[in-house]
Amino acid sequence: MRITEAARRLGTSARMLRYREALGLLPVLRQPAARSRQHSAHRHFTERDLDAVALALAIERCYDISPAALAFGLKIMTDPAARSQVAELGRRTGRIPGPVTRALDFEQERARRLLGLPPGR
Repeated sequence: MRITEAARRLGTSARMLRYREALGLLPVLRQPAARSRQHSAHRHFTERDLDAVALALAIERCYDISPAALAFGLKIMTDPAARSQVAELGRRTGRIPGPVTRALDFEQERARRLLGLPPGR
């Protein structure tokens, strides 16, 4: 289906769908074979595309985030270097405990269980 129909079905605008595509929030467009290629360079949306956009919209509403923030989250999940740098930032800001802290927490909880004490924290 054309972008205007896809936008209408999703309750959004064609401009927003183009923005989402630019951010990488739509499934990768598979190029048709050269002999069956249409002269039009316009994307035709499939049910798979609509499902992906609908899921993205639901995630954005649920977590109150922007499409750009969701796209960054996908980058973190798929780019090992970006994931590593963001994890390091998390450790430096104290939002992600370092490996030593996690090991110490594990050992403390293990000792509490062996002594019959209630879990800490």
